[in-house]
Amino acid sequence: MAMTDTRKAFLQIHFCVVLWGFTAILGKMISLPALPLVWWRLLIVVAALALVPRVWRGLRAMRPRLMLAYAGIGALVALHWLTFYGAIKLSNASVGATCIALGTVFVAMIEPWLTNTRFSKRELALGVLVLPGVVLVVGGVPHGMRAGIAVGALSAFLVAIFGSLNKRLVEHGDPLTVTALELGAGAIVLTALAPLMPLIFPAFAGDLLVVPGTRDALLLLGLSLACTLLPFTLSLVALRHMSAFAQQLAVNLEPVYAIALAALLLGEQRELSGQFYLGVVIILAAVFIHPLLGQPHRLQPELLGTSESKGAAE
Repeated sequence: MAMTDTRKAFLQIHFCVVLWGFTAILGKMISLPALPLVWWRLLIVVAALALVPRVWRGLRAMRPRLMLAYAGIGALVALHWLTFYGAIKLSNASVGATCIALGTVFVAMIEPWLTNTRFSKRELALGVLVLPGVVLVVGGVPHGMRAGIAVGALSAFLVAIFGSLNKRLVEHGDPLTVTALELGAGAIVLTALAPLMPLIFPAFAGDLLVVPGTRDALLLLGLSLACTLLPFTLSLVALRHMSAFAQQLAVNLEPVYAIALAALLLGEQRELSGQFYLGVVIILAAVFIHPLLGQPHRLQPELLGTSESKGAAE
């Protein structure tokens, strides 16, 4: 029996979510500090997109003022990636993936202010539901990992800001062009920040001009191409044949896959207590309830290309 477009799209989007789940794992496996890791990832993705004629056509058609707006959002994207991988380096992949799930809660709080929409009491309830989970997660990790939780929460907060801003501009640019412009601007911002990083946050600092070793280079290629561009392109096809509700539920599985992969591949369950995993269950339960609070927005391609938390960006 032939596979329907809807079923095919369902399988495609779940394959994308599994690939996105590997971003935290690869971030932990790459030995580079957070700054050069993110810088190289940005460069590789932008270099690949520069080979696509559609991207250049989109840039030529875009107004300078709009390009500047997307570039500003790109700076936030770069800081989001920097803090996401910084959180993983300071703790582990499971903690980083759990913190990024908080983006859904931050969006519920921030988006009404940034988009001039009415604040929802039901979404405020979502934030209240998450708080016990956060308390359990903090108490369930070794003391030395708690800095990673704070940085991870900042990363989720940045997702909420740039996701909401992107949504205001979503109809004004080709998705591939917007992704290339934002990530290119992000690379420039990190290049400018690099000399200051040892003073601002030494744990993230690293020499951008040192070429990664063979192992790190291969992992970076996998992170940039297999876990960024491939799922981004495939998701653009899949989202044409799925309901908004199905999309939201699928992408909310990303931290679930990431935590499962971290236990399977990195053995991180030995570093974390049962209290941590109980907190994770509470946070993810709240995230999965989110689409039930009202009609979920349709996933926007720009957010798929730039965010580690695709569901949170909604």
